[in-house]
Amino acid sequence: MAKVTHKREECIGCGACASIAPDYWSINESDGKADLKDAVKNEEGLMEVQIDESAVSENMQAQDSCPVSIIKVEE
Repeated sequence: MAKVTHKREECIGCGACASIAPDYWSINESDGKADLKDAVKNEEGLMEVQIDESAVSENMQAQDSCPVSIIKVEE
């Protein structure tokens, strides 16, 4: 399993992650920021979710496309 973390409070809502990996990311209609689906807040205050190895590639693309570098994928 791999892990994705997201610093949601720093999100600027560009939507690149949701366009690249819509199974894992969406844009919240109330504040325009990205939501990492099924994520929970970890002890560091980041949104975090475990993903299968099959989802690493698309989430790495989301990480690389984020203009504010607030998405991190750890294998």
